[in-house]
Amino acid sequence: MAVQNIQHWFESSLGQYLIGHEYHYFDQVVVNIFGYNAVQIGLSQFNFLRLNRMPLHFSVGLENRASLLAAADFLPIQSSSMDLVILPHVLEFSTNPHQILREVHRILIPEGHIVISGFNPFSLWGACHYLRSAQREFPWNGNFIALSRLKDWLKLLDFEMAGGRLSCYTPPFKQEKWRQRFNFMEAAGDRWWPISGGAYFLHAIKHIHGMRVIKPGWKNNLDTKEEMAPATQKFNQISNEERSFNNCNQMDDLNKS
Repeated sequence: MAVQNIQHWFESSLGQYLIGHEYHYFDQVVVNIFGYNAVQIGLSQFNFLRLNRMPLHFSVGLENRASLLAAADFLPIQSSSMDLVILPHVLEFSTNPHQILREVHRILIPEGHIVISGFNPFSLWGACHYLRSAQREFPWNGNFIALSRLKDWLKLLDFEMAGGRLSCYTPPFKQEKWRQRFNFMEAAGDRWWPISGGAYFLHAIKHIHGMRVIKPGWKNNLDTKEEMAPATQKFNQISNEERSFNNCNQMDDLNKS
């Protein structure tokens, strides 16, 4: 899909509706994540790291506005160097989303954070995805990934879920007046149909399983060395004591006589 077509869709009324929800969630999450280096992969025209307080922010993508021109599945970034990585609608438009997650896992430090946004296939937005797939229009041409499947992928990479939510419960009408008529669905979505939001957000933390070294109890072995003496050595010690006792008795008998 051409970058111009994607930009044109985000400039539409429906695209601005989605971006408003994206900013609302990312602003709340990234402001409380601390560290030194943060990177945004994809959608470089929108700065979702604007409220994060890390000293280094940059974006990666194939757009001209990206700070680093690179593909998301092969990142020219040093391993274990990033404290925060955000992926706004990257996985569902990639032919190899597993490789992207592996690359994110590689560049994140232990206890590093990943924040993902994606389209929910089990929603009214997902229904439009299936109905309009033949038209090859953004964003309906993407391979929408179920939230449960994405969680399984992250667990296989030793990510622990730290938070998330769904949003965009209003049907994806192009005209704003129709979305306003169904705006009541947005207010009641979290309560009445919490799994049917058009977009989902997921926050996870990378964990590294460590090892605990168990040292041998050298001191205890030395303490019990005397108790573990051979039986022959103990027999000889007893025999020597008996000879000494017998010699003493013989000396007493001689003195008496």
